[in-house]
Amino acid sequence: MTRNLSLLTQLAALAVVIVLIVLVPSYVDLFTVMQMTLFASMGVLALSLAFIWGFGGILSFGQTAFFGLGAYAYAVAAINYQDSTPAIALAVLVPALFAMALGYFTFYGRISDVYFGVITLTVTLILFNVANSTSGQEYHIGTAQLGGFNGIPAVPTFNMPFDPANPLYPEQGWYVTAGALVFVYGLLRLVLGRRFGRVVVAVKENETRASLLGYDPRLIKLIAFTIGGAVAGLAGALYVNWGAFVSPNVFSLSLSAEIIIWVTVGGLGTLLGPVIGAVLIQYIVASIGSQQVVNANLVLGAVLLFFVLMLPKGLLPSARHLVTEGLHRLRKPDAAKIEPTAAQPAGSK
Repeated sequence: MTRNLSLLTQLAALAVVIVLIVLVPSYVDLFTVMQMTLFASMGVLALSLAFIWGFGGILSFGQTAFFGLGAYAYAVAAINYQDSTPAIALAVLVPALFAMALGYFTFYGRISDVYFGVITLTVTLILFNVANSTSGQEYHIGTAQLGGFNGIPAVPTFNMPFDPANPLYPEQGWYVTAGALVFVYGLLRLVLGRRFGRVVVAVKENETRASLLGYDPRLIKLIAFTIGGAVAGLAGALYVNWGAFVSPNVFSLSLSAEIIIWVTVGGLGTLLGPVIGAVLIQYIVASIGSQQVVNANLVLGAVLLFFVLMLPKGLLPSARHLVTEGLHRLRKPDAAKIEPTAAQPAGSK
């Protein structure tokens, strides 16, 4: 009964989200739609780290490596094919293969968690410098000039599947991006609800015990890390579709730090929390960017410090705790009324 009620609640929440996504372009202006499209793409990126760190215990300091690879893979493929359909597929496949290769050498090489974080950070720096060093005419993939620090402008945006002559309008781009966010969230929730997801959490909690039960922690981590890379690559494609432009800044360390802040603020060990954290932080950064008085990085640092000291569990777990405590206090008076009756002797009236 409880399980059926939980399923009905989730389906009702999904229906509400879908209705809100459909209604957004009808009630807000185009600028707000574009801004919300950016927030949704960053939400997908937040989910990639939320999954591998919060549930797999894999802290990647260089999640932007896969985000940037997905962005560049989409841009190059879209320019060469003039069709976003194969470009989106490559934006997911290329980072997934790169994450698989990187994960294989680190996990099977038994690299410790600290050194793994350093390696992912170093890989991001290498990709950033490589992308910055491709400004000459000789640096191209097919007809796509990489552009170096100038980036790749005029990237074709999403079109109808296998129909390049029918590009999507910004409102339709919002539907695709928000739909991708809901789809990825649902997919990761489904994965975590299955046996593989439970094994991922078990490996995070105790690798030795998982090994004794017959599982290979290295393989489990590798698969989880590959999934995270694929999700980050999809976020890169969504980001390029939003701005029709990509530059080496997609590999920047500041963005890597922001992703960690999103997950920390939203709540480690949840999927919805990091999405909320990403939207909240992006909104704050966008609001600060409209003025020149306060530095955005200073505000981000203050936000992170506040949550680490005051709300170390993050927004969503803290909110859940408050709701649980409130319900528990509401039930206490009822329990107090029942207690004396239960304590009466069997023959009393």
